[in-house]
Order: sequence, then C-alpha cells, then structure tokens
Amino acid sequence: MKIALGVTGGIAAYKAAEIVRLLQDRDIAVHVVMTQAAQEFVRPLTFAALSGEKVITGMFGRGSSGDGPQANVESAMEHIALAQAIDALLVAPATADVLARFAHGIANDFLSTLYLATTAPVVVAPAMNVNMWKHAATQANLEILRQRGVRIVEPGSGYLACGMTGAGRLAANETIVEAAMEALCASQDLAGETVLVTAGPTREKIDPVRYLTSRSSGRMGYALAEAALRRGARVLLVSGPTAIAAPDAAEVTRVETAEEMLAAVLTLLPQSTVVIKAAAVADFRPKAVAGQKIKHRGEMTLELAQTTDILMEVARRKTFQVVVGFAAETENVLENARKKLASKSLDAIVVNDVSRAGIGFDSERNAVTIISHSEVVEVPETSKWEVAQRVLDQVVKLRKRTTNSA
Repeated sequence: MKIALGVTGGIAAYKAAEIVRLLQDRDIAVHVVMTQAAQEFVRPLTFAALSGEKVITGMFGRGSSGDGPQANVESAMEHIALAQAIDALLVAPATADVLARFAHGIANDFLSTLYLATTAPVVVAPAMNVNMWKHAATQANLEILRQRGVRIVEPGSGYLACGMTGAGRLAANETIVEAAMEALCASQDLAGETVLVTAGPTREKIDPVRYLTSRSSGRMGYALAEAALRRGARVLLVSGPTAIAAPDAAEVTRVETAEEMLAAVLTLLPQSTVVIKAAAVADFRPKAVAGQKIKHRGEMTLELAQTTDILMEVARRKTFQVVVGFAAETENVLENARKKLASKSLDAIVVNDVSRAGIGFDSERNAVTIISHSEVVEVPETSKWEVAQRVLDQVVKLRKRTTNSA
C-alpha cells in the first residue's frame, strides 16, 4: 500500500522523518511531498534517503530527490498520477496555511493540488502556535474538512517552540501513524468475516436490443467490496452489468437479471456472515419478452410483472448473518427507510436522497444516513469510498453484538 506524506513548513517538520520509518515498519510505501516552506526546516535529501523514493518539491521545473540542480525533472501532470496511485494522503505537520488552502480548494502548489486530485482518504495532523490553533478561522477550516471526510489528528498541549504553552503541539508520531493505518483500513477488523456484496443494476429484457434497468454505476457496491477486502474480509461480489473493474481479490459472480442475482445471492448466503445489498435491482420485468426487435409502430402497451424482492428473501432466510440494505429515496427519505428496516427485518439500512444533484447515481460522491435499531449515523457528502468505510464501521459494531449474544 502507498501513502503520500505531505510535509509543510513548521518546526515539527523534522518529526516527519520518524513517521516515514514507522509507516515503513508497517510495510507501507511512502512518497514524500514537501512544500517550499518545509524545505527551510528539513532538506529533501533526508526524506529521499529514508523513503527510497523521489521527493516531490514543486509543481513545475526541477523537483528533488536530493538538493542539487541535476535533480529529477517532474512532470506537470505528476500530481494526477500520484493522486491515482496512493491509498491515502497524510499531511504531518499540517500548518494553518495548508488547512486553509485545503478547506477552500486553493491549489497553488503540488501538495494542495494533490489533495484536490485524489479520492483516497485524507489524514491531517495540525501543528501551530496555540493562538493560531484557537483562531476562529482555523477552527472553521477544520470543521469544513471534517464535514468532507478528512480525519483530523488533534494536536497535543504543552510547551511550544514559540515559547508559549497550550494546544498546537504535533500529536505523537504513533498516534498519527495509527490514524493513517485506520484510513487505510489496515486494522483488519473484518478478518474472518465473509462479506456478500451486491452491486450495480440489473437488466430485464424487453426484446433482443432493449431492456428495463436502474440508474446504477456500481461504484458504491464496488467501493464496499474493496473496503471490506482491505479490512481483512473474504468478499463475495455479485455484480450486475457495470463499466468498472472489480477488486482483484473479490470472488465475482456476474449476473444480468434480477432472478439471476437472486439465485446467486441465495447460493452464496450460507457462506456469508455479512450481506450488504447495494445493487439497484429492477423492480419490474416484462411479462413477455419479444423474440425479435419490436418495430417502431406508434404507441404500445408493455405489461410488467414484479421481480422478487431479493433483500426480503435474504432477511427471511438468514440465520446468523448481519444484513444491511440500501434505499434510494426521493421523498420522505427517513420515514421510508425506517419502514423498510422494520418490514424487511434488516439489521441496518443505508438511505440516500437521490433527488439531490451531484451525488448518488453516476457520481463518485454520496451523502447517506445509516439507520440501525440502536442508532442513526449521518454521513455528510463525501466520497463513496468514505461512505463505504462508515457503513463497514457499523457492520463491525453489529457483528460484535451478534457474536456477543450468540
């Protein structure tokens, strides 16, 4: 796994060298990105020697694996390549300046551009003067970042380099590294579990060239599958037609219709300890499928029959499994979700308002509410990867309760 470690300009920059070593001890490859100010405190050569990788020090011209003028030339598009390659972005120390730029989308150097370009989890460990930390602007920027899913490693209190005493001291390196490992889902809290995930749409044929379907890209289900794998689970992925690649380690069953998905899910159910039904299954199918393409001849009537409610069947047949459903709603969102939670005997349901523009269908982002019988968890708009992590956090809690009560 790969982490980009952003080092910004503060006296605590020297502590980032130890963070590199601690991450490497956990078999994490580290790519260091330094701001111009950070280079006033620590030379790039230090991080190049520790990480064994080129250290990125600027957007254009000559970057640096060392300090000399013959250093490697960086591509102007390298921030995109790195953004796609990393599994997490960690910034330690994070100054008030970089927090402000992250919060307001100001991309004026490599690190801030990398932040905007990556969809990987982001962890920041602030370090600054106590008054800067307490300032309303800094606190407002931190709240913006929290709402966007950025993990904040709170600074400690004590004697600061400026001579003052108070909050603003960089958190302990072990604490920072543990937060990064949690972002990578390297805690393996789903080890020993077999997670069955359904994803994507289904297609119900009308004739050889037309079909009924739902607006689903499969991204949410695939993010859940990938996240569960990283947390140590065996993953059984039942997928309708999608244009995205499935996680390599997932055991994939490809289906097209709702009946095919039902058959696959019921076959795999006895092996599963967790079922997460994120697929957008077509609720109706044509009563009769035309053998030839239906010609354009004006108005026609299409008779429909209901497809089998897969989630209801799973809940009816479950024994020890935790079952989580998804609900895409356009009105009375929470009320309808709670009705489904009860009527389908689910352990939890994840609901989102698909009438909102820019999230949900055909998007990399989502905002959901996770409802169980004991709590309601709001997940503000963030990446579908982050939504997947929050859903799995609840799954871990539910599995613990199931195991403890067995």
